[in-house]
Amino acid sequence: MTSMITTTAWVRRGVAAQFPTKYEINEEEMNRISKLARMQLEEAQDDLNAAQDGGKDEADEDSAMDEDTKADDAMEDVDEKTTSKKGTDSKSTDDDDVLKEFDLDHYDSDEIDEEGEKITMFGNVQSLAYHQPNEEDPYLVIPEDEKDEEREELQIMPEDNLLLAGKVEDEVAHLEVYVYEDRADNLYVHHDIMLPGIPLCLEWLDIPVGKNTEGRTQGNFVAVGTMEPDIEIWDLDVVDCMYPNAILGQGGQDSGEKKKSKKKKAKANDEYHIDSVLALAANRQHRNLLASASADRTVKLWDLNTTSCAKSYSHHTDKVCSLDWHPTESTILLSGSYDRTVVAADMRAPDSQARWGVDADVETVRWDPHDPNYFYATTDAGMLYRFDIRNVPATPAESKPFWTLQAHDSSISSFDINRTIPGFLVTGSTDKQVKIWNVENDKPSLVVARKLEVGKVFSSNFAPDAEVGFRLAVAGSKGNVQVWDASTNGAVRRAFVSRLPDLAGEVKERFVGIVPDDDEDSDEEIAGDAGGEPAAGRDGWESMEED
Repeated sequence: MTSMITTTAWVRRGVAAQFPTKYEINEEEMNRISKLARMQLEEAQDDLNAAQDGGKDEADEDSAMDEDTKADDAMEDVDEKTTSKKGTDSKSTDDDDVLKEFDLDHYDSDEIDEEGEKITMFGNVQSLAYHQPNEEDPYLVIPEDEKDEEREELQIMPEDNLLLAGKVEDEVAHLEVYVYEDRADNLYVHHDIMLPGIPLCLEWLDIPVGKNTEGRTQGNFVAVGTMEPDIEIWDLDVVDCMYPNAILGQGGQDSGEKKKSKKKKAKANDEYHIDSVLALAANRQHRNLLASASADRTVKLWDLNTTSCAKSYSHHTDKVCSLDWHPTESTILLSGSYDRTVVAADMRAPDSQARWGVDADVETVRWDPHDPNYFYATTDAGMLYRFDIRNVPATPAESKPFWTLQAHDSSISSFDINRTIPGFLVTGSTDKQVKIWNVENDKPSLVVARKLEVGKVFSSNFAPDAEVGFRLAVAGSKGNVQVWDASTNGAVRRAFVSRLPDLAGEVKERFVGIVPDDDEDSDEEIAGDAGGEPAAGRDGWESMEED
């Protein structure tokens, strides 16, 4: 069984419903599902018709039969029907015996037996339990104690985190919703959600979106970008739901005519994406705004109140793979692309933009939350760049990073910044390593490098709550999630104790998931510099057994 986790996202404490709702289908929902299924069936039929038309001539040739063959087939049909009739006659006697045994001749009669009871095929009707329409059948109603037990199994405590993971397993794509039980240091799958394509990005939303959200101001939702061009939005407080609360894109439009014309409109447009959705970013100050980036080279701004595209931008000439809103200037969006540029643009005035260039395809971009005058960019070549937004180059080729770091030997596929402690960064790479960096005073140094038995690292994120801000979720090509409490690592505690005195002293390192064997422990405390890690430390990591 092959599986991988391509993306993860944390949900902060206290926002998930303590007792999630079990999805139940009512008549209105059934009609909606039927309509969606009918549209999907019509689209599949159109595809089939198109494929059949392509080979029509060949099919007509092969299906032609001469008259002699048709006559022979007709004679065979007559023989089969005759044989079937004989078999039916031979069974008639047995059927008569069955009728006599169950007295089917009197099943609807009004005859009365010697004891004054009506004669029925069931015998004495007094032996049958009959329930009025307003009565509950004990065989169809779930007992209250079983309901309570199921409710307790779904319970989420206020101090627990949710962790979302986009997973592909044997070509089946789904979203796994984990619960991290803080008191027990336990991680388990609470429920999962089927997805239409390979998940590529997740973004948690605190605003209710779509159906059944009237009157609500807060929510626990997730936007999911996949290999499909549509963005699905799911309510995380509902279990076993069949369809998303809302769809951003052409799939969310009600018109069947627009749905059918999907394949005819292959050009990028201002209404919806036409290729994979690679990145999502929710605006935390303007909660109804969600930005999306696509392989169709566009960035789109969605109004979640209307689930429609408010604006489309074409700032790049290749796939746009990463987005991040400015921490304080709420209308400025950072975007990174495979065209090897990073753009900072004001969404109110898209022509007002600044552009920086790097030496390889951009993988991730992030504003520095501790000093928003700076942002970071990672690349497919393993480089980490820090740029000063006040130093805008005349052309991307003239870009001058504040500093650069060769953080990995291969692509930096994931990157995050700790929001509690300044200068605390994490990088994850396809070289299967996770590295923690200390960039205090703009002097990057490697604190610790780990192989966490997740394969190639596709995602590494700090938990959003300050009290557990050292907690990292790491996932990758092996299809499992590893939660690492970095505050329990000795090298991390020593590196950041001056900024967080509570880290004084040593504790036992804590993981939830697969813990590397002691003889393969990858912890190294290395004094790195802006040129990257020392060769001696690098040799130590390469000597570890490969996954």
